[in-house]
Amino acid sequence: MRYGMAALPLLYSLTASAHEPGTLVWTDDSYSRMKALAMLQSLNASLLSHPSATLTLESWCGAHHLADDARVVARRVKGADKPLPPGAREQLGIGEHDEVRYRQVQLVCGNLVLSEADNWYVPSRLSAAMNQELDSTDVPFGKVVQSLHFRRETLSAQLLWQPLPTGWEDQPLPSDVHRSATPLDIPAHVLQHRAVLLTPENHPISLVVESYTSNVLAIRDAEPAIAP
Repeated sequence: MRYGMAALPLLYSLTASAHEPGTLVWTDDSYSRMKALAMLQSLNASLLSHPSATLTLESWCGAHHLADDARVVARRVKGADKPLPPGAREQLGIGEHDEVRYRQVQLVCGNLVLSEADNWYVPSRLSAAMNQELDSTDVPFGKVVQSLHFRRETLSAQLLWQPLPTGWEDQPLPSDVHRSATPLDIPAHVLQHRAVLLTPENHPISLVVESYTSNVLAIRDAEPAIAP
């Protein structure tokens, strides 16, 4: 069963390891699609209800056995650059000529990149020591600026991939439940959050766009498809 979803293969990894899970091939049937949707909705709810994406992903990694060592680490992508999204200066409360810096960090569990965070921040609202640490280390932004006691305001949370078509819950149960041997194509990014970080005085310091990869679905154990 296919719903016309142009996509990329599941595993978005760093270097292969004999001690890490291999590529999980989800089968293209209603059972797999319902399971994938349930997992994405569960992860989305957890991310929205907890302040730390790193700790949420670490819990997710351990619960679903994504790696032997369920520990999530941040890896800054040096030299990365991206223009400000439309409307970002208004969201950050800055003028046309105010400086904005860009930082990209990947959150990695084992050999799997689970998310990529694009971060545009206002250096004039941070201390010199904070700016130096952001420029020279891999330390996550939130940890660097934690002394500001910032809060996070979520602007949007969007599923980038819909495993099931609109209105599927009102349709009869398909006859192909868990009977396909065809691999399910899943796009490279499946979920995206957009948020602003603000000081207690409501001064925006950062706009962050977090794109979660298909590796959040790279569960170690898959149930085999039943032959027709």
